[in-house]
Amino acid sequence: MQQVATLRLRSDETVAPVSRRLFGTFVEHMGRSVYTGIHEPEHPTADAAGFRRDVGALVRELGATCVRYPGGNFVSGYRWEDGVGPVENRPVRVDAAWRSLESNAVGLHEFTGWATEMGLEVMMAVNLGTRGAAEAAELLEYCNLDEPTARVAERRRNGADAAFGFDVWCLGNEMDGEWQIGHKTADEYGRLAAETARLMRFIDPGVELVAAGSSSAEMATFGEWERTVLRHTGDLVDHISLHAYYEELDDVSDFLASSARLDRFIDEVAMIVAGVEQELGLTKHIGISVDEWNVWNTTRFNQVDKEPLLTGPWRFHPRIIEDEYTVTDAVVVGSLLNSLLRHADRVSIANQAQLVNVIAPIRSEPGGAAWRQTIFYPFAITAAHAHGSVLTVGVEAATLTTPTYGDVLQLDATATFDDDRIEVFVVNRSQTDAVDVALDTDGFVVESATTLTAPDDGDRRTTNTADAQPVAPRALAVEPGSATVQLPPLSWNHLRLVRAIEAGARTETQEENA
Repeated sequence: MQQVATLRLRSDETVAPVSRRLFGTFVEHMGRSVYTGIHEPEHPTADAAGFRRDVGALVRELGATCVRYPGGNFVSGYRWEDGVGPVENRPVRVDAAWRSLESNAVGLHEFTGWATEMGLEVMMAVNLGTRGAAEAAELLEYCNLDEPTARVAERRRNGADAAFGFDVWCLGNEMDGEWQIGHKTADEYGRLAAETARLMRFIDPGVELVAAGSSSAEMATFGEWERTVLRHTGDLVDHISLHAYYEELDDVSDFLASSARLDRFIDEVAMIVAGVEQELGLTKHIGISVDEWNVWNTTRFNQVDKEPLLTGPWRFHPRIIEDEYTVTDAVVVGSLLNSLLRHADRVSIANQAQLVNVIAPIRSEPGGAAWRQTIFYPFAITAAHAHGSVLTVGVEAATLTTPTYGDVLQLDATATFDDDRIEVFVVNRSQTDAVDVALDTDGFVVESATTLTAPDDGDRRTTNTADAQPVAPRALAVEPGSATVQLPPLSWNHLRLVRAIEAGARTETQEENA
């Protein structure tokens, strides 16, 4: 069936500027994210530091802007001192979070050098699971100061004369979760986070600090956790985290409506934050750091993959949650990016988890190929084109009924405006129906259109592998100067709009050249 819809866009109806930190990523010492992911000295493409150039090329193409490191659950048992100094002297440790052996071959200096080469801002996390304020302060001193102190002298001996100058620091990770090393109540964590934040600010007043919020909206403590933590830390932190993962369960229509749940989650946290800001009389606004988000088959992990991981032998970089992503997953990732952009007035940072191999847009094999998963494309294209300001988008479209979220619009859309261009990012959630979209704009028309959808056989479960990558963006046919476009069913789409007079001038030039 053919559906019709309208998107209303006005270049002066803005939500907020696009923060480049919305396009963050995440590298944890977990599974093959670091070892045989970004780092593999024996690989044919390895550089002098042992980092894979083939993976690095894809990281640059992805266009991520900041990277959260080194965890994740891993950080709650991590001794950062194990990862500095001569590599041959570094200890092998057990990583209790992921029942793995950690060689510490990649540590603070190696990762920072790689991130700098990739153009990534490092967003450092401190261990508030087994450690506390003193250890976090020493790490900050090591990384950010240039004073004549013992820790700074140690950093210089280890090869970094200039300070790393990390701006953003996460105060622990998912401390509300019983799975977390050093799990705490909201009061326990809030007091520790406040003590740590206060000491860190004594050392470097300019740092931005992220308090750990709820691990998901389904946590029994969600809401009260945020209130309690912010009552302790509200005058000391700049952001509070939000983690959100989505998976296809019994009904694909629910999965395709995941961004509706993320919209509600962000709105709920924003209301809680605003309430505490008022209660404490704060004049600043605390941002929301969605520093873990993605599609993740958590049911499979918990029911199939976790038991052998937890009961098997201790291994170096075992394969953990190496999900293979489908066309459907890519469409959902595109809609989650839309949700983050829609909330650019409240979401200050966002990090897709993770970067390579572990629930990641990039996959690699030891000694072998690296390739783009389906979810690579919505992220890369949105990161490349979403600049300027986020626009308010009015959507008139058919509704789809879902078991969990009720009625949702067939189209999920957001847009940005910059340099006289409107970039539209729109998902068609219908599994069966194409839709003719009319663009109600103040003088803009379609210059180009790209879609990501199932291959010609229509299989929504198609994946990309090392041997074949059938899922990739392709151009949609549009008439020059048109204000309409047809979107395939189950698709993520990017439209570029230009002013009609500019489009007409280009068409005339093309005709003259022909």
